[in-house]
Order: sequence, then structure tokens, then C-alpha cells
Amino acid sequence: MSKHYGWVVVAAGALITCVAMGAMFALPVYLQPMAEDTGWSRAGISAAMTVGFIVMGVSGFGWGTLSDRIGARPVVLMATVLLGAGLLLGSRASDLLVFQFAYGGLVGAAGGAYFAPIISTTLGWFDKNRSLAVSLVSIGGGIAPMVITPFASYLIEATGWRSAMLSIAIGALIVIVPAALLIRRAPTLTEPEPAPTPSAAAQPKRASTGWSALRTPQFVVLASVFFLCCAAHSGPIFHTVSYAMICGASALAAASIYSVEGLAGLFGRLIFGVLADRLGVRKVIVGGLVLQAVGIYTYIYVSELPQFYALAAVLGLAYGGVMPLYSVLARDYFSPRVMGTVLGGMVMTSSIGMAFGPVGGGWLYDTFGTYHWLYIASAGIGIAAAALALAFPAKKKDVDQDQVPGQPVAA
Repeated sequence: MSKHYGWVVVAAGALITCVAMGAMFALPVYLQPMAEDTGWSRAGISAAMTVGFIVMGVSGFGWGTLSDRIGARPVVLMATVLLGAGLLLGSRASDLLVFQFAYGGLVGAAGGAYFAPIISTTLGWFDKNRSLAVSLVSIGGGIAPMVITPFASYLIEATGWRSAMLSIAIGALIVIVPAALLIRRAPTLTEPEPAPTPSAAAQPKRASTGWSALRTPQFVVLASVFFLCCAAHSGPIFHTVSYAMICGASALAAASIYSVEGLAGLFGRLIFGVLADRLGVRKVIVGGLVLQAVGIYTYIYVSELPQFYALAAVLGLAYGGVMPLYSVLARDYFSPRVMGTVLGGMVMTSSIGMAFGPVGGGWLYDTFGTYHWLYIASAGIGIAAAALALAFPAKKKDVDQDQVPGQPVAA
């Protein structure tokens, strides 16, 4: 049972991330109806997402560190209460500042609790097939655009954006709470770490405490690449629906672009996860970052719905496949006992990168009347991410020397 329970954690994690991230990142489909109903500017509404990314990053570091101490389950449960409260308050907001607090503050704080705690728990259960397991957990994020975003769009057309947001808040609580009860720590991580043997003490070790891990070159490079990767794709992802509608697509058809990205992301997670286990994580990350940058730049030549679908497939494959692999690479460098802190630090830096896209894209459109400058700038940032990824430190031969004996291994 202990040997294979990791796959239960994978399934529960995928479901939780699907609902939670889907609820948070559905804001783009609310953008136009909210602006028309309230008179709020696109930049002002988009700023709620920017605030959300910043808060998600800061809180993600705290949630990750807390999960190293008390486990992922209580962290996820506490965050889900914040998620429901933020969506409820946002659906009733009549003032832009109140909405930005609700969606950016509360929902953003909740969003930081799902990545680091769940992924670090998953990594604790696996030795073999580690990349595949993490990629499967992240499939929830890929399914979200296929399920939550179109569902939110349907509810908006049927009942209005306020009732739609309230319904999603209630649904998130009903789904996430039972799934969170299935999250368990790997047995060996709940036991005291054995004292090092003389031979082990003579060998170089990875950083064994969270704070020391954050000061290593491995973390600095890894977090910097993650930051640039997210800064590159956050703007294009957030403004794709708006751009497609400007090009003549209906609201529902534009929202379906996210479904194509989500479907492609599913294949990307599986394909990139298998390739990373066979070819090496670093090589696959660099290749995916280059593909992402090229795809983003191609947006300036897109104007028809079929073209949006084709490009969404490429981008979904690229960023969907790359995103889970940063945590796998982190596991190559750091002890499983500090993974919550390490991944929380990565979430913080990547969320700051994500924060620039929505508000930056809104400002560029409001200023120049076109999204072309957004795609040009984002592609340039994507190329910088790929270049920096070439500086990833090599994996040491003793990378697993501090692996706890008897840790469950899932085939």
C-alpha cells in the first residue's frame, strides 16, 4: 500500500490543481463582461490578476515552508477556505479596489498553497518515474482551461459574471476539500532523519536546510529561469481571449482557445515528462523554452480563429510541458526534506514574473491600441530564459546520496 499510494497522491493533486487553478485563472473570460457591466478599465481588472500573482508568490513561499513542518493536507485545506472567500467577495464587489483585494489578495494567497506543498509531497513518494509523476500532477493545470474556463464562460452568458463567480466558489469547496484528505506525506519523511555515517559525512552534501538551499547557485539559476519563463508567457496567455475577440471571434469561441491550449498541455506534460526521464531534465527545459519563445512571437501574424487554435496547440505543448520540470530539476539538487521551502521560493520568483504579463499587456494595448508589442516583448523575454537555462549547474554524481533509506519507490 505504501509503495503505490504515491499514485493516489498524484490523482488527488491533479484534481485539486485543476479546480483551484482553474478557478483562479478564469479571470480572462470575466474581463470583457466585467468591464462592460461595471465600467472598470481593462488595466484595472487585469491588475487584480497582477496583484494575485504577487501575493501568490509571497504566500507560496510561506505555504511551502509551512508544509515542510505540518504537511500539505492542512495547508491545502486552509487555502481552500481563502479561495472560496475571495471568489465570494469578488462576485459581490461593487468597487474596483474591493475586487482587487478579493481576487488579488485572497484568491492569490490561496493560489500559492497548491503548487509547492503538493509537488513536494509527490516528489517524496517517487524515485523512479519522478518526472512523469510530477507532470501528471500538473495535468490538473492543463485540464483547467479545458473545463473551468469554458464552464465559467457558459455561466457568464447564462447568469452573468457575478453568479458565475459565486457558483465556481461553491463548486471549488465541494471538490477540493474531500480530495485534500487523500494527500499524505511519504512514510519515511515523517520519521526522524537517520544520523549520517562516517562515509556519508565525508561526502559532499546538498543543502540540508531551507534557508541555506535558497543561497545556492543552483537555486539562483533555477529560480531566475522560472521567473523569465513565466514573465514571457503570462501576458500572451492572459490576453489571448481579448485579442481573439478583437480579431472577430465570439466570446465562447475565444474562450475555447484555452481548451486547445489545455489539451495540448496534457500531451506536453506527458511527452516532456517521459523525455526528461530519458534524455535529462535540463535539455528538455531548454528546448521547450525555445519553442515557447518562437510560438509567442508568431502571435503577431495571427488573426483567424484556426490560426489561434494552431498556435495554442504549440504553446500549450511548450509551456505545459516545461513548467512541471523545474520542480523535478530542483529535486536533483536539494533534499526532499526542504522541497517545500525550495519550491515555495521558486513559486515566489515565478509569480513575480507572471505578475508583469497581465498588467503590462493591458498597458501596452491601452497605450498603442495593439497587442503586437506585447508579443514582441514576451518573445524576447522567452529567448532570455532559454539562454539562461544553459547555465544550469551539472547534476552531481552523488545527487541522491542523502536519499533516506527505504523511501517508497513507485514504478
